[in-house]
Order: sequence, then structure tokens, then C-alpha cells
Amino acid sequence: MPELSRRRALTAAAALATAAGVPAVTALTASAAEHDHHAPMSFDEVYKGRRIAGRPVSGGGHEHHSGGYAVFVDGVELHVMRNADGSWISVVSHYDPVPTPRAAARAAVDELQGAALLPFPAN
Repeated sequence: MPELSRRRALTAAAALATAAGVPAVTALTASAAEHDHHAPMSFDEVYKGRRIAGRPVSGGGHEHHSGGYAVFVDGVELHVMRNADGSWISVVSHYDPVPTPRAAARAAVDELQGAALLPFPAN
């Protein structure tokens, strides 16, 4: 039998809640709220020869996606987004969720394979 992951458990709980007439949004909101008290810490390091940094921010246009957190690769902002389950994705590695903004920056560096990160156009 496959190991029960957190994602599968939440999916099953949402399905059972829906079948019982309870809004499934409650289960998903509880999961997201549980991660909010674990705000990511700032970091600044060299990873595979690239300077990666991240820090909490306030103001700016992308807070609704990034949860008030900015990530940079060689001084260029890497657009990141926090998922409802607390995982993070970036514009470079959009389909590979990771647990922290630092991991998102490292994944972007891996994916870039030495190429420069171009600024993400803000609307």
C-alpha cells in the first residue's frame, strides 16, 4: 500500500467533508493557516557560484503571490509564489514545488544552468 502523504490526506479529508456537506474550503484554509506562523527567514548565500538572497518585504505589487517575501538571484528578483499547502514555486521552476524560498532559489539556479535570470515584467 502506498505511503499516505499529507497532500493525499488533505485531499481525502476535503472529499469526505464535501460528501458530508461541509465546505472543503475549511480543510484547505486550515492547512494554509498552519504554515503562516512559520514565516521564512532571510538568507544570503552563494550557491553554485550564484548569489541567492531572500527576505521578507512589505509593500509592492506581488505580495498576494509571494506572501510578502522577495527572492533574488545575482541581484535580479526571482518571482516566487507560496502555494496554499505552504510550498513555494518560482517562475523558473513553476511545476516543482519546494518547501522554502531558499529551496526555490536553489532550484532556479539549477534550472538556469549558468544562464542569467531576466527580470520578470510586472503588470
